Amino acid sequence: MAPENIRPLEGILVLDFSQFLAGPVAAMRLADLGARVIKVERPGVGDIGRTLAFAGRTADGDTISFHAMNRNKESITANLKSPDDLAYVKQLVAKADVVIQNFRPGVMERIGLDYESVRAINPGIVYASATGYGDAGPWKDRPGQDLLAQSISGLPWLSGSHDDGPVPVGLSIADHLVSCHIAQGVTALLVRRFRTGVGGHAETSLLEAMLDLQFELLSTRLNDETITVKRGGEHSAHAFLAAPYGTYPTQDGYLALAMNPIPVLGSLLGLPELEAMTDPRQAWDLQEEIEAILAAKFATGPTQQWLDILDAADVWCAPVLTLDELLESDGFAAIRMTQQVERNGTTLSTTRSPIRIDGQILTSSKAAPMLGEDDERVRTEFPVSEAVS
Repeated sequence: MAPENIRPLEGILVLDFSQFLAGPVAAMRLADLGARVIKVERPGVGDIGRTLAFAGRTADGDTISFHAMNRNKESITANLKSPDDLAYVKQLVAKADVVIQNFRPGVMERIGLDYESVRAINPGIVYASATGYGDAGPWKDRPGQDLLAQSISGLPWLSGSHDDGPVPVGLSIADHLVSCHIAQGVTALLVRRFRTGVGGHAETSLLEAMLDLQFELLSTRLNDETITVKRGGEHSAHAFLAAPYGTYPTQDGYLALAMNPIPVLGSLLGLPELEAMTDPRQAWDLQEEIEAILAAKFATGPTQQWLDILDAADVWCAPVLTLDELLESDGFAAIRMTQQVERNGTTLSTTRSPIRIDGQILTSSKAAPMLGEDDERVRTEFPVSEAVS
């Protein structure tokens, strides 16, 4: 049994050179698991995420999104073009277990902090790189941004109906998935290092994350050239799943239906025309007709009325909640997904790590750091020596 309250990555030192979302959130995931994360930022400016506000909201001088992505970290400032600051950072590199960076290909090489240079300083280092589109090919120098990566990957053509244009996911899904992949790669390499003494380099990109997300579609298409994206009608929620899979308006909201036999729904809802559709192929061939019949029925009553009927029969369904409805729900309260962090007398509510360890929810009251707030202490702890310069 592991000692209580000892998090799995305690004792691991991470240097976070990344900015905005993918890299910082990867480092935050490691911090939530117990690692010590020192964020290395540009003097005076810092991580661009400090000023690039999600929904335009700020608190205590930084964006709320920056607070959400950088809890549990320390911050130091270093001008990596300055020989003195670079020597200082290399001293930290010599002591670190992990380095995370998400610059465009070539930037860390020009600075002298690419994987090979860092490995020369610290042979056991675990180094993680996140880019937009990898380090080769015609897209490698394009801006690595979430919407742009979604668009190149073809993902926006999977949502919406056949009457819509492209519909991107309304969150930074590529960035978030990259953060998970980077954290996974780092922890895997740490395990290897503990077993063999060998570190390594974990790499991924926004594009690779988007392609991995589409593994079902791509695998099917790679083995069957007749597969094309054919989005359904206005209620369909998946280009490759038949009726009734989708969302339907009710008198007071919306209801989501997953994979369910059409005749069963017909019987439960008093729709004989659906009850008679016993051929599974009809769920494809008559998809929009089936969805229209269901939509007309659901529009005659409130969401809870339909949930009562369908839940009792173990039909796969759910209400489509608004943000306000989610936050007010008992289910949201029960999962305890929020925590409070504090900085300079400002208390912010944010999400916690979604991972539970040994039955324990991982929370921390340490907010995102002020720019350079740990400069003096860290420089004292890791003084520059002539051996690393």
